[in-house]
Amino acid sequence: MNVLTLITIGTALLVLATITTGVYLFYNGCDEKSTKLKKFLRLNLSTFIPLLGAAFVFMIPGVVSAATAGGSGVMTDIGLGYIAVAISTGFACIGSGYAVGVVGSAALGAVSEDPKILGKTLIFVGLAEGIAIYGLVISIMILGSL
Repeated sequence: MNVLTLITIGTALLVLATITTGVYLFYNGCDEKSTKLKKFLRLNLSTFIPLLGAAFVFMIPGVVSAATAGGSGVMTDIGLGYIAVAISTGFACIGSGYAVGVVGSAALGAVSEDPKILGKTLIFVGLAEGIAIYGLVISIMILGSL
């Protein structure tokens, strides 16, 4: 039994334990302010996220060896390229959305106090939106190299 199989089994057991405990706490009247629930969720996240990270670490060599193997490696390289495009665009848009939300709300508050600084605040909002454009440019560059 290899390490990846053990990690997968451990993650599956953790998910099943989470579902079982959630059902148990739900039927025993546990609300979201309960310290039991908070402790359980903290324990769950502190074990699930490292297990998931370890699964990715152990899966990467298999993907790389499949990508460098002769014959079917071209399709794997293209698939990894599309994954890179999705990740770069997705994370850039998520970051841009968060930045526009924070900067936009601060700009709205500043403009409500002093309407003369509207132009300056629009510059900051535009800079936050530029993050998504950078991610899109990188995605186009990756697609061009496939």
